[in-house]
Amino acid sequence: MAIACGIVGLPNVGKSTLFNALTSNEAEASNYPFCTIDPNVGIVNVPDPRLEKLATEYKTDKTVYATVEFVDIAGLVKGASKGEGLGNQFLANIRQCDAIAHVVRCFDDDNVIHVHNTVNPLHDIDIIDTELLLKDVESVEKRIESVSKKIKTNDKDAKEELDILKELLVILNSGKPGRLFEGDEKTLAMVKSFQLLTTKPIMYIANTNEVGVVEGNKYIDAVKQRAKEDGAVVVPICAKIEAEISQLDSEDRIMFLQELNMAEPGLDRVIRQGFDLLGLMTYFTAGKKETRAWTLKKYSTAPQAAGVIHSDFEKGFIRAEVMKYNDWVRLGSEQAVKDSGLYRVEGKEYVVNDGDIMYFRFNV
Repeated sequence: MAIACGIVGLPNVGKSTLFNALTSNEAEASNYPFCTIDPNVGIVNVPDPRLEKLATEYKTDKTVYATVEFVDIAGLVKGASKGEGLGNQFLANIRQCDAIAHVVRCFDDDNVIHVHNTVNPLHDIDIIDTELLLKDVESVEKRIESVSKKIKTNDKDAKEELDILKELLVILNSGKPGRLFEGDEKTLAMVKSFQLLTTKPIMYIANTNEVGVVEGNKYIDAVKQRAKEDGAVVVPICAKIEAEISQLDSEDRIMFLQELNMAEPGLDRVIRQGFDLLGLMTYFTAGKKETRAWTLKKYSTAPQAAGVIHSDFEKGFIRAEVMKYNDWVRLGSEQAVKDSGLYRVEGKEYVVNDGDIMYFRFNV
């Protein structure tokens, strides 16, 4: 499932350092603006202890993780919506992504240049939000003009679309992102089809120092408050530390994390949050030959889950055999789940839950 999360932010906030740590790539990360011009793309595994436990217990030959695609996009500057800096390219790259990871600088360091010569995360957020809003206002106004012409030809759907566009424009002109638009499933689907920049789900990655990632600081607190207002989430990390962790082998990594009093790398939280932000969940298939985490949109049905494996599975779907991961762990084996009556047979209407262990019966 090719779904991408774009990493954005002002120049020199740690985007490329974060991307390098996420993907263990060597995207250029230097102390001057516009270091990244063409977007770097990396596909990363979604850390999942459940998959690892299944693979161990089934003594599987092959383990396949769910993945998320991250795109490192060039730093944006004020005026991007009018083409300043790499504005047009930046905005086009965001439009192609499904969600946004906005990296914000939340640390003081005189040795690291800030594009505005001061550390003020809310000001940084405002710059990017304003550019995205201005571009969306422009897009909606153009669409309103186009749809208004259709109404004159008695296009029945045009009136409904025009009403939605006008409501969206009010939200955008008030300085609020399009993701705060409320409506029924049909209306929200139409809004999504407009491909507006501010309707994309967003997380703020608060890039801080070693002390801040453990104890927090005033900058992170400010970003968290802003996130509540924007319908976003916050993940504090120290990109510099994460870059160091990513270069260690598993044994040294565990020791390093213990020294820092960290239960897991911050990147694991970023990846999982990115996965959740994209509206995704995981179900498993497990066996000796292969144990795999399959990526699925939340609220999908059993036939749709089968279709992720192969389209023939969905077309010829007969039934799904399902057990809950928590039941499997609690009872200790697949056979024990069956013996307890918790191994179920589900039909076409079954809505898959995150962590379901599934096997499909189909006929084409």
